[in-house]
Amino acid sequence: MDLTNVSQAKVYDGWHKQYQHTSSVLNCEMRFAIFLPPSASAANPVPVLYWLSGLTCTDENFMQKAAAFEKAAELGIAIVAPDTSPRGESVPDDAEKSYDFGLGAGFYLNATQEPWKTHYQMYSYVVEELPQLVEANFPVTSQRSIAGHSMGGHGALTIGIKNPDKYVSISAFSPICHPTVVPWGEKAFRHYLGEDKTTWQEYDAVELIKTHQVTTPILVDQGDADGFLEEQLKPEALQHAAREHHVPLELRMQSGYDHSYFFIQTFINEHLAFHACQLFKD
Repeated sequence: MDLTNVSQAKVYDGWHKQYQHTSSVLNCEMRFAIFLPPSASAANPVPVLYWLSGLTCTDENFMQKAAAFEKAAELGIAIVAPDTSPRGESVPDDAEKSYDFGLGAGFYLNATQEPWKTHYQMYSYVVEELPQLVEANFPVTSQRSIAGHSMGGHGALTIGIKNPDKYVSISAFSPICHPTVVPWGEKAFRHYLGEDKTTWQEYDAVELIKTHQVTTPILVDQGDADGFLEEQLKPEALQHAAREHHVPLELRMQSGYDHSYFFIQTFINEHLAFHACQLFKD
């Protein structure tokens, strides 16, 4: 599989690198970023945190804005950040070029509808193709955690819940917890998955908790000054489902914080430490 180094920079004695490759799952060229801590080597492979970003983002937003490298270097954790959708001239986009659907808004699902299904297979890309590529080419182990923000928080929750054998911990900032009942999710799911709403439940964390035995520890931080909180995010529905089904979820409402990377910067070290507890568990 081809892998082209696009950029690299030393940071906290580790390395942040961007790569481009041809994705057979998405049928296009894709880019991802990886942070390798200074302890990572062929003799000492390290575990990986997969980070999924939100609407309009690329592989760059988290890596440049989250201030995660110092703590990740200290803990000895690699971080991988994929793009948020397929890209390229052949990849269809929203006809109105809106931010909440199409390019930059893959929703980490496998589309079943035309014209989206040829390229929009982000679930399989994140769960299968990208980890295989990373584990074959970098000094990392198969020990994984998953985290994300907003749309990416939705992705982290649903992917982590559905794949307990692949991820030892899950965390999210401001996730779209119940996408089947909010405008962002309804718009995307109708286009990508069609009108049969029973198929939507496969990508809704609240619904998945009702049908999966979830023992993977989950940490969610949500700002109470988030402008999207009431209409789009629905953390109370996630908390209710988790309590009802005995899921190990810690939901923390953070006073005064909004939806931005300033919020993520404030608590990212705690999320990394949370994941380290599981990634390095004996």
